[in-house]
Amino acid sequence: MPAYLFRRAMTLFLVLLGLAILIFVIARVVPGDPARIALGPLATAEQVQELRAEMGLDDPFLVQLWTYLSGLVQGDLGKSLLTSRPVMDDILAALPATFELVLFTIILQIAVSIPLGVMAAVYRNTWIDNGLRVISLIGVVTPGFVLAILLQLTAAHYFGFFPVTGRLDGGLNFQADITGLLLIDGALAGRFDVVLDAIRHLFLPSIALAAAGIGQVMRITRTAMIEVASRDFVEASRAYGIPERVVTFRYMLRVASVAPLTILGLEFASLIGNAFIVEFVFSWPGIASYGVRTILQKDLNAVIGVVLVSGVFFVVANLTIDMLLGVLDPRHRLRARRDA
Repeated sequence: MPAYLFRRAMTLFLVLLGLAILIFVIARVVPGDPARIALGPLATAEQVQELRAEMGLDDPFLVQLWTYLSGLVQGDLGKSLLTSRPVMDDILAALPATFELVLFTIILQIAVSIPLGVMAAVYRNTWIDNGLRVISLIGVVTPGFVLAILLQLTAAHYFGFFPVTGRLDGGLNFQADITGLLLIDGALAGRFDVVLDAIRHLFLPSIALAAAGIGQVMRITRTAMIEVASRDFVEASRAYGIPERVVTFRYMLRVASVAPLTILGLEFASLIGNAFIVEFVFSWPGIASYGVRTILQKDLNAVIGVVLVSGVFFVVANLTIDMLLGVLDPRHRLRARRDA
């Protein structure tokens, strides 16, 4: 396992390095002068030229790339033109809000999609199975921003318990200074009123983000469970008189969980970068909404930083998935060793 993980980590490191170079090249060839955009149309040519020199935009391309990669190794992503602060500070300030939203969303997806997928497989070709498949299809085809707006309108009109904007009510004086996650920091500080209010704020945006993933994972779980049900070891377990509940959840689900686990890992990584519409609708102060603002302002350093953070999450998610798959299914580890 250590050698296997080392090989995977090195491969993913090269992928991340390639992503860093690619996004840098794209950011440099996009039309428009970042210095002119930052200073506005009223700035003089001398002011624009001075800012270009300060940003290193007049240096040769390879010099810019080397400076960028050198700073990246040291955790320096440059200065944001939008906030006039280091990009890393902006990302670290916005990341906990998105991470908490995505983590809550993934937990919701697991808690809903896996049991419903198992239920659909157990009651295959019955009205329960047909109804669950219709629900999963609706979740997959409904855009997240449409569901977010519908949830906002419904919550505002019919329910007063679920807030529609922000992370926390303005009347609660609390700063998440330990981890940046309101649920964890609130629990550590004994402020369960903060925890409850944070859950209330998380509920609607997490449903809007989770709907498509729930439908997809539910369908994949159903298919995997049906495929595993025809295996010889399942028939043998039943023949030995093992209760059906144990066969389903202990033996079948463990083997069938490989495909849903892979999708959930990739879903977790993609939500970091794809949550911008839902964050915008719910005024969620996360990294996705920060990324949208930087794109509109052509803040190259910040755009590169946001994309790299999303890439890091993809890399970490892939590595975590490989570890879990190697534990759940040793054939995955042996197959990877043979391919290497």
